Amino acid sequence: MRRLAAYLRSLDPRLPRSVWILNGGGLANAIGNGIAYPFIAIYLHEVRDFSLPTTGLVLAVVGGAGLVAGPLIGIVVDRIGGRATLAGALVLMAVGFGSFPLIREPWHAVLATAVAGVGNAGFWPSQSALLAGLAPQARRHGAFALQRVTRNLGIGLGGLVGGLIATTADPTSFTVLFLVDAASFLVFVAVLPLVPEPEISRDGEAVGAGGYVEVLRHRVFLGIVGLNVVFVAAGYAQFELLPVFAKTEAGVSELGIGVIFFINTVVIVLAQLPLAKALEGRRRMKALAAMTTLWASAWVVVLAGGAWLDAVAAVAVFALAAIVFGLGECFQGPVQGALVADLAPPHLRGRYMAVSTNSWDLGFLVGPAVGGFVLGAEPLALWPLAALTCLAAGALALTLERSLPRELRLTPA
Repeated sequence: MRRLAAYLRSLDPRLPRSVWILNGGGLANAIGNGIAYPFIAIYLHEVRDFSLPTTGLVLAVVGGAGLVAGPLIGIVVDRIGGRATLAGALVLMAVGFGSFPLIREPWHAVLATAVAGVGNAGFWPSQSALLAGLAPQARRHGAFALQRVTRNLGIGLGGLVGGLIATTADPTSFTVLFLVDAASFLVFVAVLPLVPEPEISRDGEAVGAGGYVEVLRHRVFLGIVGLNVVFVAAGYAQFELLPVFAKTEAGVSELGIGVIFFINTVVIVLAQLPLAKALEGRRRMKALAAMTTLWASAWVVVLAGGAWLDAVAAVAVFALAAIVFGLGECFQGPVQGALVADLAPPHLRGRYMAVSTNSWDLGFLVGPAVGGFVLGAEPLALWPLAALTCLAAGALALTLERSLPRELRLTPA
């Protein structure tokens, strides 16, 4: 028992109180996101009768809007700080997702997701800049791991609740999902006054020096974010399409989809901090390669479930895929955000985080658009294609390792 207690104490990420408060607000927001997020594609396709390609394109608008707004957001974060930028981003997402019950035509969906996409473009760089500024450099991997835990815990709990609420037989049930999601963004806004703004130099010349020219000259950083585009497109974006595939190809119910997402969350919540601890002192890019291997395995499992099973049996197999995918996510959590923060000079942190967020936006632009068309043409072809792309990205991550500064190749111990 003493050894177990000592091990559990060793998992404490040893972070400042402000980081815990910030993640507490993120947890409340994530629960609302989880209630609506897994059911967006089902809502657009099953309730509003959009085709699968159109649904994929609508989901891609979030990434497209983020790509347009992202560079400006980086400048705003560096000028006025992460906290104020995050508050504005949360309000925009509340408006965007809160408008989903009004959607009747594809252009309505495009407008709502564009507003949400601009908010999303501000959400991640501002929150990441806050985390990087509030956590000591040696504990940043723990801060980003904790963010992943709270984010996924909220999404999983919300997904389970959303599965109990949502039913395509009653379109108003989706109205409840989106309104609760909108309210959760405002709850996060209410928490922000309790989080201090990190103290960094606000000298005009220091803040303005280099700007995006300096960022775009940083080849190693561009390699990291370029890889992340592939990670997102072949990984997270396809996990976003899993619910509509499960429902249309395997007859999985909304409750079953909620259970799948909840199981994915439980895995991340239980495994993230132990894996973050295990990765200390180990190669960062090898961890990303392990992530892609796990994701490729998950997509092979999805292929098998969709090809041979349906209903409850399919839920069990897709849940297994969600477990494997979640373990892969745990490898990225302590690596990606902390590495970007370590590469970024403090006075340009907002710009670096904005470009990093743009890599997620681009991945979510390409992934759903391509995945939606493949699902519409040949649903079973999507998963081997995604698996092969994941494996190729993992090989590129190992190749990029030699370009990293030696002091950043390992997760701090």
